[in-house]
Amino acid sequence: MGNNNVSDIDKNLKVESTIDKKDVVFLDVREEPFQVYGLYDYKNEPQFLRMPKAVAEATSAGVKELNLCTAGGRVRFSTDSAYVAIKTEMPSLCLMGHMALAGSAGFDLYVDGELGSTYFRTFFPPSHEGQGYEAVIEFPDRKMRQLTINFPLYSPVENLYIGLQDSATVGEGRHYRFDKPVLFYGSSITQGACASRPGLCYQGYLSRHLDIDYINLGFSGNCCGEDAVVDYMTDLDISVFVCDYDYNAPNAEHLAKTHEKMFLKFREKSPDLPVIFITAPTFLENDPTTNGFSFDWSARRDVIYRTYRNAKNRGDQNVYFIDGWSLYDGRDRDSCSVDATHPNDLGFFRMAQTIEPVLQTALESTLK
Repeated sequence: MGNNNVSDIDKNLKVESTIDKKDVVFLDVREEPFQVYGLYDYKNEPQFLRMPKAVAEATSAGVKELNLCTAGGRVRFSTDSAYVAIKTEMPSLCLMGHMALAGSAGFDLYVDGELGSTYFRTFFPPSHEGQGYEAVIEFPDRKMRQLTINFPLYSPVENLYIGLQDSATVGEGRHYRFDKPVLFYGSSITQGACASRPGLCYQGYLSRHLDIDYINLGFSGNCCGEDAVVDYMTDLDISVFVCDYDYNAPNAEHLAKTHEKMFLKFREKSPDLPVIFITAPTFLENDPTTNGFSFDWSARRDVIYRTYRNAKNRGDQNVYFIDGWSLYDGRDRDSCSVDATHPNDLGFFRMAQTIEPVLQTALESTLK
């Protein structure tokens, strides 16, 4: 194809980088009536964060950097504008060879209704580094819609502005069924690598299927049960805790030192909080290595299962266990990954299918 740009050949692949709308007005998502979910103290922080800066710094250098990634962030609102535009201010766009740029640096748009949320379109980032970008999505007609926009999984965002027609009405978005969010803690898979767009991480599916708010504290190659982050998490007002950091632990011995210790800290603060333990998702039953690290899957699984069994033996009825080997159940399980470690969209869908009934049971237990 030489130096030709494929978007010059196929107009359907062209991404708008400028907005030619004479009646557009941009509004800051930090202001009413917008509601941002999944991000820490967003009205007061100069940059969107997933947890306090001091906690991230005390945890590790990696978490300090990854805390700037906006995985799990969502903004909800309603409008009768015939289009929705975004204007972002981003220090950088995260570029990775094994993950779509729309997932690492894009925003995607869902229309929310009584029967759930339906994907509409994606605000695609430009295919080069930048300090943010602009994009617009057109609706086929003008009527009141309730909307959710998902933030990028792997890029920092300093500011996000929503562009609407100046004559449009704008109001609050839908509220989630459960007042308290579900907390997910874990690895790069938890953070969302390598979903093709933000709404296709496994928590995105669960949020739409179960109508739940959530906090994503997945950090690539980090999150090893450090005291600083555990102490922070145990003080959060949440509905369910999903513990999924097996992949980040360097070995089974490290898990043995930190896993049950973490759980007991949660139990000390929240005796009745539902807790779901998940072991590392594995694609190949006998693959001894992943990304250069040697894994003893059975030993690691046994550590996590022991935490679960010890709790059950103490009479704890609010603990649940999911074996990571079951997360990709189905035909062509080897097709659920981009690199034998990180799920693709099929992998995340299957993870959500497996986790959903367990999470639903845990959530329903909080209503009794």
